[in-house]
Amino acid sequence: MAFAPPRTTALARSVARSFASLHNAPPSNRSPTAVVMMNMGGPETVPETHDFLKNLFADGDLIPLPFQRFLAPWIARRRTPQIEKQYADIGGGSPILRYTKVQGEGMAKLLDELHPETAPHKAYVAFRYVRPLTEQTAAEMKADGVKRAIAFTQYPQYSCSTTGSSLNELFRRGSAGDAGDIEWSVIDRWGTHPGFIEAVAQNIEAALAKFPASTRKDTVLLFSAHSLPMSVVNRGDPYILEVSASVSAVMDRLGHSNPFRLVWQSQVGPSAWMGMQTREALKGLARLGKKRVVLVPIAFTSDHIETLYELDLEYAEEARTLGIEVHRAESLNESPVFIRALADIAAQHLKNCSAGKGPVSTQFSLRCPGCTNATCGQQKTWFGRGGR
Repeated sequence: MAFAPPRTTALARSVARSFASLHNAPPSNRSPTAVVMMNMGGPETVPETHDFLKNLFADGDLIPLPFQRFLAPWIARRRTPQIEKQYADIGGGSPILRYTKVQGEGMAKLLDELHPETAPHKAYVAFRYVRPLTEQTAAEMKADGVKRAIAFTQYPQYSCSTTGSSLNELFRRGSAGDAGDIEWSVIDRWGTHPGFIEAVAQNIEAALAKFPASTRKDTVLLFSAHSLPMSVVNRGDPYILEVSASVSAVMDRLGHSNPFRLVWQSQVGPSAWMGMQTREALKGLARLGKKRVVLVPIAFTSDHIETLYELDLEYAEEARTLGIEVHRAESLNESPVFIRALADIAAQHLKNCSAGKGPVSTQFSLRCPGCTNATCGQQKTWFGRGGR
């Protein structure tokens, strides 16, 4: 059966038109509407690795540890040499800041046209563990005189350990006045948005095209997402459900053309994490005689160490030694379809706010049934009042 090339969709045509004709010049005398792109971040250079790890392991929202204040610096020191080597192996640092800036700038330009009422729009990057840290971004927004801001998570699927942690930090900075007097709203999840699904599906189709047409339909699609500690999952975190929904939507878009599984990567430490782990899944597929695999990063929006090192250099190379032909679907990076999706998500959010639908989603206000984090409750109330 012949493989159909990626479809030229109305969405893709719209993207091309939008980038070709951004002609509505925003008013130059207004303070910008800020779109704060929140993510974990990654060290741009190898020497930044230790501080990144220290901040990461100190965050109890992401990795709950006993005696965290004392254990976090110790773990960071022990892991720094190994992780520094990994960053050196992928070119000397993470490209996540560069791609986030590209995505944000493209989104802001489109947003000026899609929603001129709130133009000009400016994208700000707020990383949780490395520069630009949330506190630095807050100071920049205050200097720019920002009065209206959207906290826009760059994790498509919500988890208290990722989006929740970033929002907790933004709440701490915002409520302290570090960003000035700002009206806030939140985009907290978008893992089934049609533009996001289309961008992922097109990259899968491009990866599948690398296999011979005669065997393509038997190739296994292995969707890989960052795992979570079971202690987080078991308190009712919605991440597992939302990642599963993303995978289901992508497979619907692909017409269920291939067998697939959802697996999990990046476990840290000896405690129980969500499985099956990606590495073990590849070993299992080899044992079952499945010799063709496409690895699909489904919870990452740009390349960083989990894709460039863990998937490309670690798992894929190991799979090849087991006799598996493996290709990875590209990350979204500079995809115009994805950048248009970000702009569409933000534009619709602004329209909903203007229509009186409130600054947060219905799902946002519901805490995990097992949540005992007082900051989480305070943060949700604060954002629910528009940062008041």
